[in-house]
Amino acid sequence: MLGDIPLFQLADRRLAWIDSRQRLLAQNIANADTPGWKPHDLPAFSVDLRKASGTIVRTDPAHLGPTAAHADASRQLHGERAPDGNAVALDDQLARLAETETAHDLASDLYKKYLGFFRLAIGR
Repeated sequence: MLGDIPLFQLADRRLAWIDSRQRLLAQNIANADTPGWKPHDLPAFSVDLRKASGTIVRTDPAHLGPTAAHADASRQLHGERAPDGNAVALDDQLARLAETETAHDLASDLYKKYLGFFRLAIGR
């Protein structure tokens, strides 16, 4: 039932993206000592969303448009490499992980809040 509502479909998609990103960042952190390991990250959620929905439409000229920073479809993170070829910067990976946790908290809180609105509307 909720899966048919676009708002909840978007929330589910966002949470799935967050889950995938968290797994990828955890792999990067787990391989911080692996010689030759190159860290990876997912493209921004807006890129994934744009692919699925086509063109983003600005409904008001004051709204911000898509930025070129999110134009790449997939990316390998580039940075300084250790002598063994490992390019994982733990501080960067931990910052990305914290950002992902914040995004998860926001998405799940919004999901719960809208679910509460629906329950209120139907009298449950």
